[in-house]
Amino acid sequence: MDQPRTTGPCRLLLVRHAKAVPKDRPIDDFDRPLSDRGKADAPRTGRWLAESGLAPALVLCSPSRRTRQTWQLAVAALADPPPAVYDDRLYNAAPSMLVSVLAERGRGLGSLLLVGHNSGIHELAAGLCGSGPPDLLERVAAGFPTSGVVVVDVPDGWERLSPGSGTVAAVWSPGD
Repeated sequence: MDQPRTTGPCRLLLVRHAKAVPKDRPIDDFDRPLSDRGKADAPRTGRWLAESGLAPALVLCSPSRRTRQTWQLAVAALADPPPAVYDDRLYNAAPSMLVSVLAERGRGLGSLLLVGHNSGIHELAAGLCGSGPPDLLERVAAGFPTSGVVVVDVPDGWERLSPGSGTVAAVWSPGD
């Protein structure tokens, strides 16, 4: 498990929620559940996290039904699940809000996992990733598939997250 720290290198795991039922259903967006495909893909995300040895100290999750379901299905694959915080500010949040929540909640932690929504989570990933292997940078720029994961190393800690400050370390999606 990561040692507590206040500054210095940190690792951010960004997870887009799994595929949800279409928006055209007569249900509030916040309450949209996962589709059958989403229910199949979310556990695969958890298995990838487990097999990769990525062990976040804390999970920050949007409180929407589809993000909660995604994390609940993914976490089952982890031998030592981290605590999860469901923060209302993460629901369909813009990148600036995501950065604020990461800076606030990440103090003293070396790694965080954020389960969120497009377009904010993709914009955050694309904005943070200023360096890394060209093929991974291209994948980040191209989009953020449902149930996908982008791993970003941030050298200067949560309080100094800024555009281009991160290095993309891994990109995964159920289609891989």
